[in-house]
Amino acid sequence: MSSVAVLTQESFNEHRSGLVAEQAGGDSAGDEEAPAYKDAFPPLPEKAASPEGTQEPVNAWTSKIRPLKSSVITQVFHVPLEERKYKDINQFGEGDQAKVCVDIMHKTGAHLELSMAKDQGLSIMVSGKLDAVMKARKEIVSRLQTQASATVAIPKEHHRFVIGKNGEKLQELELKTATKIQIPRPDDPSNHIKISGTKEGLEKAKHEILLISAEQDKRAVERVNIDKVFHPFITGAYNKLVADMMQETGARINVPPPSVNKTEIVITGEKEQVALAVAMIKKIYEGKKNATTIAVEVKKSQHKYVIGPKGNTLQEILEKTGVSVEIPPPDSNSETVILRGEPDRLGQALTEVYAKANSYTVSSVVAPSWLHRFIIGKKGQNLAKITQQMPKVHIEFTEGEDKITLEGPTKDMQMVQSQMEAIVTDLVSRMDYLEISVDPRFHRHLIGKGGANINRIKDLHKVSVRIPPDNEKSHLIRIEGDPQGVQEASKELLELASRMENERTKDLIIEQRFHRAIIGQKGEKIKDVRDKFPEVIINFPDPAAKSDIVQLRGPRNEVEKCSKFMAKMVADMVENGFFLSVPIFKQFHKNIIGKGGANIKKIREETNTRIDLPAENSNSEMIVITGKKENCEAARIRILSIQKELNVRTFLISLSLTKPCFHSVSIPSKLHNSLIGSKGRFVRSIMEECGGVHIHFPTEGSGIDTVTIRGPAEEVEKAKKQLLSLAQDKQTKSHTAELKAKPEYHKFLIGKGGGNIRKVRDSTGARIIFPALDDEDQELITVVGTEEAVREAQKELEELIKSLDNVVEDVMNVDPKHHRYFVARRGQVLRDIADEYGGVMVSFPRSGANSDKVTLKGAKDCVEAAKKRMLEIIEDLDAQVTMECVIPQKFHRSIMGPKGSRIQGITRDHNVQIKFPERVDAPPAEAAVQENGEANGEMKCDVIVLSGRKERCEAAVEALKALVPVTTEVEVPFELHRYIIGQKGSGIRKMMDEFEVNIQVPAPELQSDIISITGLANHLDRAKEGLLERVKELTAEQEDRSLRSFKLTITVDPKYHPKIIGRKGAIITNIRTEHDVNIQFPDKNDDNQDQITITGYEHKATAARDAIQAIVDELEEMISEDITLDARVHARIIGARGKGIRKIMDEFKVDLRFPQPGAADPNQVFVTGRPELVDEAIDHLLNLEEEYVSTLAPDMSSSEDFPSFGAPVAATNKASPWGPKRF
Repeated sequence: MSSVAVLTQESFNEHRSGLVAEQAGGDSAGDEEAPAYKDAFPPLPEKAASPEGTQEPVNAWTSKIRPLKSSVITQVFHVPLEERKYKDINQFGEGDQAKVCVDIMHKTGAHLELSMAKDQGLSIMVSGKLDAVMKARKEIVSRLQTQASATVAIPKEHHRFVIGKNGEKLQELELKTATKIQIPRPDDPSNHIKISGTKEGLEKAKHEILLISAEQDKRAVERVNIDKVFHPFITGAYNKLVADMMQETGARINVPPPSVNKTEIVITGEKEQVALAVAMIKKIYEGKKNATTIAVEVKKSQHKYVIGPKGNTLQEILEKTGVSVEIPPPDSNSETVILRGEPDRLGQALTEVYAKANSYTVSSVVAPSWLHRFIIGKKGQNLAKITQQMPKVHIEFTEGEDKITLEGPTKDMQMVQSQMEAIVTDLVSRMDYLEISVDPRFHRHLIGKGGANINRIKDLHKVSVRIPPDNEKSHLIRIEGDPQGVQEASKELLELASRMENERTKDLIIEQRFHRAIIGQKGEKIKDVRDKFPEVIINFPDPAAKSDIVQLRGPRNEVEKCSKFMAKMVADMVENGFFLSVPIFKQFHKNIIGKGGANIKKIREETNTRIDLPAENSNSEMIVITGKKENCEAARIRILSIQKELNVRTFLISLSLTKPCFHSVSIPSKLHNSLIGSKGRFVRSIMEECGGVHIHFPTEGSGIDTVTIRGPAEEVEKAKKQLLSLAQDKQTKSHTAELKAKPEYHKFLIGKGGGNIRKVRDSTGARIIFPALDDEDQELITVVGTEEAVREAQKELEELIKSLDNVVEDVMNVDPKHHRYFVARRGQVLRDIADEYGGVMVSFPRSGANSDKVTLKGAKDCVEAAKKRMLEIIEDLDAQVTMECVIPQKFHRSIMGPKGSRIQGITRDHNVQIKFPERVDAPPAEAAVQENGEANGEMKCDVIVLSGRKERCEAAVEALKALVPVTTEVEVPFELHRYIIGQKGSGIRKMMDEFEVNIQVPAPELQSDIISITGLANHLDRAKEGLLERVKELTAEQEDRSLRSFKLTITVDPKYHPKIIGRKGAIITNIRTEHDVNIQFPDKNDDNQDQITITGYEHKATAARDAIQAIVDELEEMISEDITLDARVHARIIGARGKGIRKIMDEFKVDLRFPQPGAADPNQVFVTGRPELVDEAIDHLLNLEEEYVSTLAPDMSSSEDFPSFGAPVAATNKASPWGPKRF
């Protein structure tokens, strides 16, 4: 028996009520003076209020103990040894019992603790929320205790009360008693309920079930059979009468609804309540059973109006007259309606019935079914106009019927019908339809991608087109709409269908490695091809399929053109596969790229190559150029020329000096680190000083002494001397000193063009290294050299720094008219002076103050130098003049150049200010204007104003006039214009960018040969030469294209085609590549299946034909023989992954075909090839067979060849030895 150590309130109440019940039902002969249980053990306090709201009686404890509730409870369950499911004492705390406990904790969320009692019983303490503890208890009882079973019999009709609503009562009972209760199904006649669980749980469950059954025994159920026709009088109108009876008696009365053909009325409740309700129902019945009835005929279609929505009209008549109206069921053909009630009320009821029946009318309007959707309108717009005015009218369209049904109030029907007839008449007069027959396989092409084609036709011709779905397999396409639109749409659809019938499919063999290049990034290139041939569908194989076949489908002529175009693309790709690598100093890579990639982009476009630079963090110096060989060479020359121009940063050197030179010098490896310096400071300073040479030291720890220097010959020699000198100093008397100076002093210490620091180096012989931009310590200056040189250089530098630290303040006079120049553009001029002269601070008087005093503050030398520079600027400002340059406004934009680059160059080179006039969009019509009585020939919008020194302004004016574009004309044959323009204008844009001119090609309708070139005079000659050179190239290309278009055909039996194509197209691709021709095999649907077409130069096409003919001749000489090879050795001859069979075929130049699984003769093998080679291959195969068969285990399945010892053997004519037969 299991016991509960901590009880919940509910379980305690159950326990208490059970004991009281036992005492009440026990033997009354006991001691009457013995104290009652309630007196001896006062119950714990109950809840403050019961569910019914009645107050619990006050007991002995209520005033002392206040009930407490906790969300977490703890219960202890004891399982005796004899009821334990797992009795292995040695495995306590482990094994299956422990696993079950862990599983229960996971499943219920409760916490379990196990302990062993002295009697070997199991104690389980369960903690958690009440629901979790109860679930855990049920799991413990079912999984850790042995189970018993019992049955309890209660009336079948009480079973549903044990189950409860949605099975909730049954679940609660199982959880409460920790048992499993099985109730027989409703169709099972048994009334026995089976209970399984622990002994205690069984008793408790039986008790609860019997308690439920006893409760139901107190209730009564009465069934009264009353004819269905009298049910309305019992329920009353809108069920009011039956509701009043239920409220009055307290019983539940269930009257079957009119739709259910039952006469039985069920009354449930307490016996007295049921009896009272039955009496009331019978009284109503007795009063109405002799009621008068009349029968009337009402059209079947009007019955629904008499019934009303949800039967409300019948209820309304019953409420008004007290008369019940009986309508025949919908599936009956009867039109008789019966009225039942008091004679004096029947007349009124009959009037109501006829009024309701005639309140609605049904009529129809003739309209062809294909017009229905036009009548309805888009989203029902047309019908909405009618139904909004007459909301009670119902309009019904039946698919396939040429009529529209109208139903509604009689007074509204005439207006709605006239409106509908008017709409139909209007549509019939201006609408038409047509059906055309088109093969279903073309339907989806007529529709187009996303419905593009069919939607275009619908919108263009204002028609509706219905194309049947694929599953209908119908040929008919229906077109509806305006008669003219219908005719035009049908004509266009039939033309499309006819065009599709002329379609063809062609397979192009293109090596898969080219597929991605043809498609292009994000499909850009293939999109251009599809735009060029919009009627051709191009399908590439899936990359995983490893196929070389590209399928083209579309009109025959377009497919042929697209095929040739793609073949040319492939040929160009093969030609453009050339690449070369160019070594370029790493520090020049950013200059090769240019600002925003301008330089590299220009080179790529002008040379039509792909240029790849190594990653920024890579040590590689190689730039890879890919494209046509001649284009790659041109790009290499361009890149090398940029490197030559960049070899010296401070000034240009001649091309002869910039020729890259390589030199190696031997310096002991132990000195390398000291020569490189901290973070490469020493070696970087040498490279910068020597025009950007590249110095490469070997890897640290390699022990190699060789240092490589690369760059311009003169600078390499200079760097070599410095390295050797520095290395010698390091070896003999190397000395280093460090000193600090503010970063803003560094420029002044270095001086303009490095003049100051060069003086110190020349006078002392020491090397002075300033910090790089990425150095952490920006103040640190390092001096390297002999001890004496370092000391002298350090002394000079310290004196300079000290003088810079000696801050002084000086004043100079500047005319106020020049102040604005210095402070303009947020003081850019003053910032430049501060940067150049050691951070000197220059202060001008406030705006509005009438003062010419300017204050300079900083190091003495810096202040003097800044003052001198300012006086130079003032002198320039005083010498400034203003000049005007008249250039027509239409040329101003060209003079300014892209983003004003040209005008900025003139301003910088000549040190002048240039101001352009405001743009005037519509200048006056008169050329000259009278101002102050004088004629002024030029317009203000044409005048450019220059400010600066006179000689500089004059030079700038000449430079501006040189930028005025001029125009020249070049005669180019009209038929070449589109090739010069190029695809989407790419060709002409490329020429304009290259020669910096504007090229104007006349409109096609003019049919003119004259092309205009506008640009700078010095650019026009180059542009003209370039254009004529392009014309020459195009003429040569036309001639070449004509020569390449030579076509010939060769007749080859289709059975040889796969052999000519080869595995994955290898053989035919080789012929195409070798002879530079295009070879096309016939399509599956072609009439001439034996014709192979070759296109290319005449001599190459002839050579390709001869090559194909040679293959055919060789194939025709071949024979095919079949031999018998034991099927058991096939796998060994074929070898792993076909290696063995390929070796044989390659060695003997034959083709072998082994039988497929399930073949009629599994031993038959075909050998195809030249006669002599076939014989040799057959001999080889038979030798292999003999060799392999000898190694196979004997087949002992024959009892005749391998009899069992001691078993009878069938008599044979001739005795043979044991073992397989030998023939």
